[in-house]
This record gives sequence, C-alpha cells and structure tokens, in this order.
Amino acid sequence: MVNSVWPRLEALLPSVRKPIQYVGGELNSTVKDWDACDVRWALMYPDAYEVGLPNQGTMILYEVLNEREGVLAERTYSVWPDLEALMREHDVPQFTVDAHRPVGAFDLFGVSFSTELGYTNLLAALDLAGIPLEAKDRDESHPVVIAGGHAAFNPEPIADFIDAAVLGDGEQAVLTITDIVRAWKAEGRPGGRDELLMRLARTGGVYIPRFYDVEYLPDGRIKRVVPNRTGVPWRVSKHTVMDLDEWAYPKQPLVPLAETVHERMSVEIFRGCTRGCRFCQAGMITRPVRERSITGIGEMVERGLSATGYEEVGLLSLSSADHSEIADIAKGLADRYEGTNTSLSLPSTRVDAFNIDLANELSRNGRRSGLTFAPEGGSERIRKVINKMVSEEDLIRTVSAAYSAGWRQVKLYFMCGLPTETDEDVLQIAEMARNVIKAGREASGSRDIRCTVSIGGFVPKPHTPFQWAGQLGAEETDARLAKLRDAIRADRDYGRAIGFRYHDGKPGIVEGLLSRGDRRIGKVIRAVYEDGGRFDGWSEFFSYERWMQAAERALKDEPVDVPWYTTRERDQVEVLPWDHLDSGLDREWLWEDWQDALREVEVDDCRWTPCFDCGVCPQMQTEIQIGPTGKKLLPLTVV
Repeated sequence: MVNSVWPRLEALLPSVRKPIQYVGGELNSTVKDWDACDVRWALMYPDAYEVGLPNQGTMILYEVLNEREGVLAERTYSVWPDLEALMREHDVPQFTVDAHRPVGAFDLFGVSFSTELGYTNLLAALDLAGIPLEAKDRDESHPVVIAGGHAAFNPEPIADFIDAAVLGDGEQAVLTITDIVRAWKAEGRPGGRDELLMRLARTGGVYIPRFYDVEYLPDGRIKRVVPNRTGVPWRVSKHTVMDLDEWAYPKQPLVPLAETVHERMSVEIFRGCTRGCRFCQAGMITRPVRERSITGIGEMVERGLSATGYEEVGLLSLSSADHSEIADIAKGLADRYEGTNTSLSLPSTRVDAFNIDLANELSRNGRRSGLTFAPEGGSERIRKVINKMVSEEDLIRTVSAAYSAGWRQVKLYFMCGLPTETDEDVLQIAEMARNVIKAGREASGSRDIRCTVSIGGFVPKPHTPFQWAGQLGAEETDARLAKLRDAIRADRDYGRAIGFRYHDGKPGIVEGLLSRGDRRIGKVIRAVYEDGGRFDGWSEFFSYERWMQAAERALKDEPVDVPWYTTRERDQVEVLPWDHLDSGLDREWLWEDWQDALREVEVDDCRWTPCFDCGVCPQMQTEIQIGPTGKKLLPLTVV
C-alpha cells in the first residue's frame, strides 16, 4: 500500500499562491485502487498546472491507460518555486494531483515535452521525487523515466536523465510498454532494471540512450552513434496511429479547477501536415496526414460537451482549415448547436485555406473574437525560402473580406532570423501590416481597425530541412526587430493601429542549444538546474546569463561552445545527434529540400499532388488518410 502525502501537503498549501492547482479532484479525473493494479504510471507535463492540464497528449494517455484493467495512471505537474521550497523543508515528495501519491512509488514516470525549455523542470521533479537525477544511478526501486512529445525526437541533451524515449504517437506505445512491464513483473523481475530496458529496446520503438555509445571527432563533431550490446536496433522508429476514429480520445476531457491557458474542449480533427513549411518540426515529424471522419468529429464534440459543460469547442490540428471536409464540419456543428451557447474556434488557420463562409459558421453561435493568421515571412522571397506559399494578395483579400464581414481585429504571426533573411525582408512586415490596416479601413468604412503583429525568433529544429542552418544570434535578432519597431512607429497614419509584440533573441538561443544539442549539453542543463534554473519558458524565471555561464563552465574542456551548437551552419556529411532516431523522413530528401530553400524553390502539398518521396509512408508502413467521406452531420435528436 502506498500512502497519500496529502496530510503533509495540505498543511503547506495556505502559504503558497494558487493552492487550488495542487488539490486534484477535477471533473472526469480518475483515482483507482493502488493494490488492484499491477502497472502504475505517473504522467507529467513539465510545466505549471495551468499550462499542463489542458495538454491534449497527456490527457489522452491518462484516459487510454486508465481504461485498461489493472493499469493506473495519475498526473503530476511542476510545482511553483514557493511550494518547492516548502516541500524540501518539510520532506514532502513530488506527488500526483489525483491521489497525492509519491511519484517515486510508480513503475513508470512518463514526461511529455512539447518544448525543450521544460528540461530543468524535469530535473526538479526527479529530485523532489527522490529519483536519482542520472539514469545510471537508478535501480529496481525507481520508476522507469520515459520522455515523449515533440522534443523527444532529439532526446540527446537529456540522455543522462531519462531511461527511455518514445517518438511519435503515444496511444499504442504506452499500451505496448505496459504489457512489457506487466510480463516482467509477473515473472519476478528477472535480470533487474537492465533486462526490462532491454525488452523495451528490442521492440524497435523505444529508445534506450544507455544502450548507445557516442564517439566524437577531435573537432567536436560526432563520429558515430553505435549500439553497445547485441539485440539493440541501429535505428529507433517513431510510432504512428492509423485510423484516428478508432482512437476517439479524450472521451471524458478533464475540467480544471483553476484557470488554465485554454478554457475550452478540444477535438483533434486530423493529425499530421504535409504543407511542407521548412521551419516546422511538428509538420515534418507527424506525417502522414490522417483525418478524423466528419461523423467521428461530431460524436467526439457531442460526447465531450456533455461530459464537461464547456461552451467552446476548439477544432485542433496543425492547420485545421485544411481538413478535406472543414466547410461541412463547421456548418454541421454550427447547425447542431444553433441557439445554444456553444461556439467553435479554429486555433490555427492558413490564409489560403480560410474563407469568410467558414469564418461566419465559426462565429454563428458565439462571439467574433480576433482572427489569427501566420504569414511567417514578411517578404515574398523569404516565404519561398520557408515554403509558406501565401501571397500578400491572398492575405489582403482574406483580411478585407473579414473586416467587411464585421471583424475588427486581426493578428499576424511572423518569424525573425529565418535562413537567408535580411533586414529588408523583416522591414516588409511593417509594409504588410500597413496594407492590412489600409484594406480594413476601406472594406469596413471605419478607422477603428486593429492589427497586431506578433514575432517569434526562428529556432532550427531536428528532422526539418533547416536542421543544418545557422541560427541568427541574439544581438542580431534584437537589432533587426528594433529596426522593424521603429519602422512601424514612424508611420503617423497607421502606426497607432498596429500592435507590436515580440520576444528578444535570448530565449531562442537557449532553445536552439537544447533543440540541436547532443549528450554533452546534459552537463549544462544540470548546472543550470543546480544554480536554481526552473520554468525557463516563463520570462520571469528565465535567465540568459545563468545559461551562458553554466555552458561556459560545463563545456570548458570540450572543443564546442554555445555558438557551435546554435549559429554554426552544418554541412551534409556531419553526423547529427538524432540521425539514429527515425522520423521516417529520408535524410537525402531533407537535404534536397534545404538546397531548394536556398534556391528559393517552392514545393507543393503531397495531399493533392503526386508523392515527393519524403520517405515516411513506405518506411513507416503508413499512408495518407483523408476524405471526403461524403457524409453530413445530422441534427442531434432532441430528447
């Protein structure tokens, strides 16, 4: 029997901010009998409750596991520094919010990373749980620590701290892992922890870093990555769930107790994207496109609304307006919920896939909030480089239609620091924003028109054509954005109507270090953690100086430094830290696409054209699954 830490924890809660986030008991949460289960998972999204609870991936795995007989899954999130200090003082371990059980007592500790800036939070949770930070120091009494999520496609920077990593979709993977752990425990744990990890490695779909050795060249580049025992595969493959209608999760979405970043029920309408934006890791690693059917989506919305009481439904995917039946989905759902308080939203829309009919269906039952579009690049030239095939005419036409249909607020997302970018490319963002306001004023006959320009720094990511690119330095990024800010402000007539939001270049350099780093970066992460680094995705906790000093100390005896990992361009023959992890994408194809980017050549979407041979479908034994199904959503029967 494992005891709850609640009595000790409860005494600390009056002294911390937002204590409600540690209490548990959310609508649709699950607490199972510990002794009636033989495989027990603690699932973590390594950020604060308000960010972690709405995370779809964690919520889906929580439900998939808890549906299984004899399997238990509970959730844990990062605790704020105020509670962390008290927990250390009063010897309260990292706990789950469901039954307040100590994380160290579970069989498996699964951590889902959508960004690399959560790595220090992983170390804080391990330390609080009493789990040795380094995998080599753990024994049978400790949980198996498994990384998942997008950042797991290059887990090398955290290779010292995790026992395993899973690439790709988790639904079937967690069940396979569960079965392996169950069998090993039933046999009396033969061969100890090592044998369990070996059984996981042999599946070919679970990466165990300790079973691979990395050899380096004198100049710091990787010579090769080799398995250090027999039976371990040379390459580890990603998981792909086919037929999303069979995996209609979450069926009972969690309803948070405290305010969270998304107050809505979300339904994933398709997975994957083949638009081929060269900067976009999510689009590259989640191929191929697999759509949910219109009837499957209708059932999930109906069941989810009745299970939660939410009044907003987000139709999620990487580019939701690209669903082959999006018009019918939007109209069908708007018809079904006409006269109720239920509104629909599309979090991500492409200018060229968006039309006003769709926008009107989405806002029929709800409010007209702002519309968000992501041209990503300010100039036509840079959009060719990144393969974001959106013309300024498309944007102006769409925005004009929106303004004339009653919208007043448009938000535009761009990136700064893209490969081959110049000051001129970025300054054209000001010109584009000005043209948007101008078109809006003409279309609506009103001067009360707003446009917000939001800019993020570009970070090259593994498994994309830009994985070889040099990153723009922090100072250069800041200088370029300062010029853009001045250009927007200098315009008397339009400047006031344009909001300007951007991040400085420093967090991007740290993210770049972590996203393309190798095992040597583990020392840096540990040094930052030991120096008090936590919540690096939050500007109030992030310290660039702390990271740079830690890197200087940790890498002083190595032939590499921060610029080597970030602003340096790689050549074709260099072994990249993640080359032994198979996302299905052919390395030659990625390199050719990188050369096409430098030549400013655009590539079409393979959903509507012949195959471009990226490698995913044959290598992963998958295929594109899209409609149209030709079905319609029927009205809900009134009971």
